[in-house]
Amino acid sequence: MNKIRKGDQVVVIAGRDKGKRGTITLRKDDSYILIDGINLVKKHTKPNPLKGATGGIVEKSMPIHQSNVAIFNAATGKADRVGIKLLADGKKVRVFKSSGEEIKAV
Repeated sequence: MNKIRKGDQVVVIAGRDKGKRGTITLRKDDSYILIDGINLVKKHTKPNPLKGATGGIVEKSMPIHQSNVAIFNAATGKADRVGIKLLADGKKVRVFKSSGEEIKAV
């Protein structure tokens, strides 16, 4: 079970974008995630007349390692760690470590 999932609000806790908040748009693999508006790089592209693409410098979001982000707790307004809790019916749910309340699925 992934502790951080697509659609979660996260805060960057390490790197050049430290302190910024965004929403996860894509999980690249088990350890890398893509966050909207975070870890932007400038990519130089060639023009391609067959595809109708013009050349130039494009800003693109790059993947970031999931260890460099923490889930955002709206109740406290801060970053928080995620724990797994086993319910009575055998279901696993994600909870905030600080308060123990369940994280709502998107």
